[in-house]
Amino acid sequence: MGPDDLVLDLGAGTGRLTRELAAVAGRVVAVEIDPRLAAGLRGRWPNVDVVAGDATAIELPREPFRVVANIPFHRTGELLRLLLDDPSASLVAADLVVEWGVAVKRSIPWPSSVSSAVWGAYYETTLARRIPRSAFAPPPAVDAGVLAIRRRGRPLVPLAEAEAYRRFVVQGFRHGPRSVVPAGLLDAAAGVRAMARDLDAAAWSSLYAKLRIVDRRRERKP
Repeated sequence: MGPDDLVLDLGAGTGRLTRELAAVAGRVVAVEIDPRLAAGLRGRWPNVDVVAGDATAIELPREPFRVVANIPFHRTGELLRLLLDDPSASLVAADLVVEWGVAVKRSIPWPSSVSSAVWGAYYETTLARRIPRSAFAPPPAVDAGVLAIRRRGRPLVPLAEAEAYRRFVVQGFRHGPRSVVPAGLLDAAAGVRAMARDLDAAAWSSLYAKLRIVDRRRERKP
């Protein structure tokens, strides 16, 4: 992170993290739903813009941006969907403080979920560190972890096919991998007993690519 970066602080609160970001980033957008806390952030740093509102409802920047935030634990799912559901968004990276269980779930490849299989085609997610609950004031009920999300240099599925790929994965989870992939292709790639959760993002995207090749060959036949 440096002077050329635009960084979003979602759920800025009293500005403890905002202050650190303002010292290193070129521009910071601090989003805080509490009007009183938002008012207390205004004017404290020349390179910080304050948005008073719900972080899950903001319009994401069109220019490349990063997110560094201690997000409200009860809004984690909504915020992840905001940031990751549309891979054409300009998100470059995100470092999010989330519940420890969420950090572990979102950073391991198995068992997979619809979200991890879809998001994983465009982003790499790792568990950067654990933060004990005692490090917070007031302390939450559980420990936290830093979830590090980075855009892949080369997506596993072309951006132009993102919606088709999402439908492919959703169908596969809803009705089983064999509902979207021919048995022979699935057996060769993942094994005869493969279940949806057994396939990580790399496996799902590979099967999708192979199926697209088969479909194109069929379309070329007279």
